[in-house]
Amino acid sequence: MRLHGPALRLTIFIGESDQYRRRPLYHEIVRRAHDAGLAGASVFRGIEGYGASSLIHTTRILSLSGDLPLAVLIVDDADRIRAFLPQLDEIIGEGLVILDEVEVYRYVGRGHEGKAGQHPGVEENR
Repeated sequence: MRLHGPALRLTIFIGESDQYRRRPLYHEIVRRAHDAGLAGASVFRGIEGYGASSLIHTTRILSLSGDLPLAVLIVDDADRIRAFLPQLDEIIGEGLVILDEVEVYRYVGRGHEGKAGQHPGVEENR
């Protein structure tokens, strides 16, 4: 898949211990994004943070949290991201969902052969 130009970044802030039907919520979000055919999704674990509860969650050894903050990032065409939002309403009870307009400079899926003089996986922008 190739995406270049204006796009929408969907960022979902949740807790590591958040679940959906006894499975990690972040896993369900990534699975649904994949099933929806979105360009990609990544989950990042925070080392410290707090949200609506005002409790600080941290990796520091003296106050090690079992509920570290997570951010799930998904970038795709704005229409595709907006069409995905109702699925989040079904599964997220608590968290923060934000949308940012971004410009994608280059995205090329794995397995694409490079053209002469280019690195593998890099295509020319036309």
